[in-house]
Amino acid sequence: METVTLGKTGITVNKNGFGALPVQRIGMEDAVHLLRRALKNGITFYDTARAYTDSEIKLGRAFAGMWDRIYIASKTASSTPEGFRKDLETSLANLQTDHLDIYQFHNPAVCPKPGDGSGLYECMLEAKAQGKIRHIGITNHRLTVAREAIDSGLYETLQFPFNYLSAEKELELVEGCGKAGMGFIAMKALSGGLITNSAAAYAHLAQFPHVLPIWGIQRETELDEFLSYVENPPVLTKELQDVIDHDRRELQGEFCRGCGYCMPCPAGIEINTCARMSLLIRRSPSARHLTPQAQEMMEKIEGCLHCGRCKSKCPYELDTPALLERNLKDYREILAGKTM
Repeated sequence: METVTLGKTGITVNKNGFGALPVQRIGMEDAVHLLRRALKNGITFYDTARAYTDSEIKLGRAFAGMWDRIYIASKTASSTPEGFRKDLETSLANLQTDHLDIYQFHNPAVCPKPGDGSGLYECMLEAKAQGKIRHIGITNHRLTVAREAIDSGLYETLQFPFNYLSAEKELELVEGCGKAGMGFIAMKALSGGLITNSAAAYAHLAQFPHVLPIWGIQRETELDEFLSYVENPPVLTKELQDVIDHDRRELQGEFCRGCGYCMPCPAGIEINTCARMSLLIRRSPSARHLTPQAQEMMEKIEGCLHCGRCKSKCPYELDTPALLERNLKDYREILAGKTM
């Protein structure tokens, strides 16, 4: 079993974290079964957020009375002290616990610091003094905010997208966390579904001893896959490196990661799906991508207002309107040939 210690927190867990965003999409009974089965088989780190609708409630139902066996991280996207305190109390009640192991600022536009006028970091310190949280973390999709968090010395963990498609700038964040004694929690370890070989994804991330990947899990088959890595972690063989090299040639560069921070769209376009539809169809073919509902979703791109909001909000600085137009063109060609 491979383990990872999240920097100075001292939290040591199996190198498979459970990303609990997807459990909001399944029923309570299925969610509880999935979560308890994950714990029974060695997964002890669970990441959720106030923003993930009923994810916290499902975790609370699954693990009430068992939090001494589990590490739990949640997040607040609040921009005010009042909202922060309300979010924290709601999370604790939902999870049926008296503390969170890691509490994270959820993708803030700026890095909260003491004395910045927002009062948010002071709320973290207050909650820590009260024993309601044990460690302070931050999540982001913006390189500038992530770098500032590392340099500040104020945070014990950083959660940021990282996988084998990541560029040198993301790797610098990982290395920066290592030097600063910060834990690095890797979200989007499968790049929002564009990486289809989880063994290759795991083997790549295993090279970084302080990085904990969290896998978004909502199906039993997905859980089975990652549970198999608890006792038999993949190693970076030539075959898996070949997979990585192929995917890098095909995918690195100007593609949508599906983070959704460009949303909502005033024209009703589901940008985080539409802007990468052609890649999704080619890499994980599914009939649902070609249904009348999917076609209607894609055709909404024609109604783009060219307002520039999505482009201005993209943390990867992509030309989102151009990506949408290219994906609509590719999609129509795929439909015409009825091939995937």
